[in-house]
Amino acid sequence: MKLALTTALLLLLTLSALAADSQSVSYRSGDETVHALLYKPSGEGPFPALVVIHEWWGLNDWVKQQADRYAQQGYVTLAIDLYRGQVATTPDQAHEIMRGVPDDRAQRDLLAATAYLRSLPTVNPKRVGAIGWCMGGGFAFNLAVADPKLKAAVINYGHLASDDATLRKIHASVLGIFGGQDRGIPAADVKKFEAQMKTLRKKIEIHIFPDAGHGFENPSNPNYRAEDTKQAEKITEEFLAKTLK
Repeated sequence: MKLALTTALLLLLTLSALAADSQSVSYRSGDETVHALLYKPSGEGPFPALVVIHEWWGLNDWVKQQADRYAQQGYVTLAIDLYRGQVATTPDQAHEIMRGVPDDRAQRDLLAATAYLRSLPTVNPKRVGAIGWCMGGGFAFNLAVADPKLKAAVINYGHLASDDATLRKIHASVLGIFGGQDRGIPAADVKKFEAQMKTLRKKIEIHIFPDAGHGFENPSNPNYRAEDTKQAEKITEEFLAKTLK
């Protein structure tokens, strides 16, 4: 019994040591004050930074875990909350909340997030990127279009654009991770996007997991695929190390 308790305590201490420092922060987005969670690596920096953008569920525990994980890898991460504190627990609720987010407000929040990160003394302002999943992946794409100073964007099965005028605005290196069985974002559309970006001489890297559907990286999603997720995470880590560090 004592041995089991000691082992459990050591595990807890190990996990605590590995976790990045986190704090609730607030900053201006237009006329509003918005709130987010900031995760910082150990050390003084300046560090590269990432805006972490949630799925349609909202800023839930899984997204916070992603922000913490990337902070442990040496990035200051800002887990933003586009839902103003709401977190969905059912697909119907998620759909309803998502549809209630005004596009112009979301755009302001995204730009406010990169501006906030660049203002921090612990952040290298020239090495700020974004990562998102599902709805958040689409917003990571939107941020790459709207913020010419964004260094890198990771789009995990998020919406794309197909017009050259929009794609020309992107200066960030872009990583796209998609599922070949995603009915909402067909692989043919992803390949077309990749070809257009290359024609425009943009920095683009696309990976399509042939047997995966939409949302395959989150264990709470029905399409979750553990092995594909491990590979996607490895690809993402290598991409961010190459483009932000």
